Amino acid sequence: MMDANLIHRALANPFRREILAWLKVPGEAFVRGPFDFCHGVPANAIHARSGLSQSTVSVHIAALIEAGLLVATRVGQWTFLSRNEDVIHAFAEQIRLHL
Repeated sequence: MMDANLIHRALANPFRREILAWLKVPGEAFVRGPFDFCHGVPANAIHARSGLSQSTVSVHIAALIEAGLLVATRVGQWTFLSRNEDVIHAFAEQIRLHL
């Protein structure tokens, strides 16, 4: 279930939109490390690229996950993040039809 109000709130922050843009093309936005991008991008890679504190980045990531725009996948000790394309497309369609 998509909550448009949560999505609008999440997208109101420019850094959150930047995270979504980075995750759209992770091969261009992040250096490939000892992992591939099949599960997404490690949360620490987003932190490293941002230059912000880990706690600040975590708050922004949590807001995107709560809105349904990101999916977190645990693999061992790592948390990988990827865009939830189904929710993004449904939200864009809702905007197209109703605004």
